[in-house]
Amino acid sequence: MAAVCACGEYFNVDDTGELCLNPGTMGLRKALQFGSPGTYQFRKTDYPWLARVRVKVQAGGGGSAGADANSKQLISRPGGSGGGYSESVIEVGALAGVESVVVGAGGAGGGGNNAGSAGEASSFGGTVTAIGGNGGGDGMTTGTTNTTSSGTSAPLAGKGQITMGGGPGEGAIRMGMRGLSGRGGDSHLGFGGYGRSTSGPGGASRGRGGGGGGAFSSDGAKYDGAPGGAGIVIIELFG
Repeated sequence: MAAVCACGEYFNVDDTGELCLNPGTMGLRKALQFGSPGTYQFRKTDYPWLARVRVKVQAGGGGSAGADANSKQLISRPGGSGGGYSESVIEVGALAGVESVVVGAGGAGGGGNNAGSAGEASSFGGTVTAIGGNGGGDGMTTGTTNTTSSGTSAPLAGKGQITMGGGPGEGAIRMGMRGLSGRGGDSHLGFGGYGRSTSGPGGASRGRGGGGGGAFSSDGAKYDGAPGGAGIVIIELFG
């Protein structure tokens, strides 16, 4: 009968003589993406070969305010801030039988002269959480006097082995009938919407979790703010 030699760190030979990989040494086998805002469930029993997961959690970005200036006047708005990001590697024994997965929506852009809304948090169970970006403010009133609006503060870091807040939204400026609205804050998995120097709605974000760019209104034109980008949860499964 032929003998089989195998590296014991990665392989074993079972009772039938079949060469097998040791559990936990197979590497990345599957990746799950939860990209639409909502609540889902992850069951580890669906993957009997599972050894550990790497969870990547991106929160939603903040929306920017709308702008509605009077005739022969101007309003520019700051951008919303980007959503936070968290990441952890979790061994299968530390996972509950069912873990809740929450994907946060991006904050809505404001209409009229209303502020943008904050983005929603995203999470995996109670162990990995990311905080949504803040909505852009509506502090600048219609006029032509030289003024500025401060940028939008970034969210704090959430919970996990690697955590970070999103990027802040840029501030806005008005100088007579000229100005510049703020760019939205970046996130780990996305980019904020662009700022404007002419009338128009807030610039759309790209990717996941970026903040909405600020709206710009001059001479009676009315424009809505931009929504923040939606979050995402990615679960990488290792065998």
